[in-house]
Amino acid sequence: MSWTPDSIPDLTGRTAIVTGAGSGIGLPTALELARHGARVVVATRSADKGGAAVAEILRAVPGARVSYAALDLADLASVRRFAAGVDAVDLLINNAGVALVRRRETKDGFEAQFGTNHLGHFALTGLLLPLLLSSPGARVVTVSSDAHAMGRIDFGDLGMERGYGPMRAYGRSKLANLLFTLELQRRAERAGVGLTSVATHPGMTATNIVKLAPLQPLLGLFMKPATAGALPSLYAATSPAVRGGEFVGPGLKPLTPSETARSEEIARRLWDVSTELTGVRFEEFSSS
Repeated sequence: MSWTPDSIPDLTGRTAIVTGAGSGIGLPTALELARHGARVVVATRSADKGGAAVAEILRAVPGARVSYAALDLADLASVRRFAAGVDAVDLLINNAGVALVRRRETKDGFEAQFGTNHLGHFALTGLLLPLLLSSPGARVVTVSSDAHAMGRIDFGDLGMERGYGPMRAYGRSKLANLLFTLELQRRAERAGVGLTSVATHPGMTATNIVKLAPLQPLLGLFMKPATAGALPSLYAATSPAVRGGEFVGPGLKPLTPSETARSEEIARRLWDVSTELTGVRFEEFSSS
């Protein structure tokens, strides 16, 4: 495919929120959206990283409309504070995440990878849904991974207190991202609204999502740079060729989600459980 960031249309008048835009693939995603005229909100937990990202974007794109806002997806109170401060959103890029960490819990008591990667973004999307639906052509792009194929969701042990493994937990969180993406699209279609929900897989990318300090200098030898990993997200957020429910991978090729990820029954159950755990209800879809 010949698509490049230069193919992004003029985004003047559009507002994009990119979670985890302080580093990794989130930063080049935010930069390219700003380069093409979008007002961009760098939403990340660290004020230092957020401020540095804003400064880097302004150096590359003088006059860009870019700002930082605090968002900790591992803290639902922070998610609610962030959402309350948003006045418009056309493109929501659910990009932030943690990976392969030892078992720990979010501030609300959820297993960290599931709580951050899925529940935090579920809550954020639900809280911003009224604004998204007021924007013609709004899109929600959620970064998943091919690791979703190894994920399994045990609804009787969402805390993974039995047999926790960092990779198992990561795969589960990425499966949840895909289940959410596809169910969000189904509910939008049933409600007859123009929201487009798309998932992406960036491929093996050299970012700091995984803390492997002794190996960090070697990552660049066999992983692609963050700028390349950002391409699926940028394409999913801006290309007119994208359709709701797609799973865009490296090379911008469509990927096929696992059988589990395509299960409508599991997706509905996860949606209901996520609603109960976060207290966030997608009221606009209540009848769908």
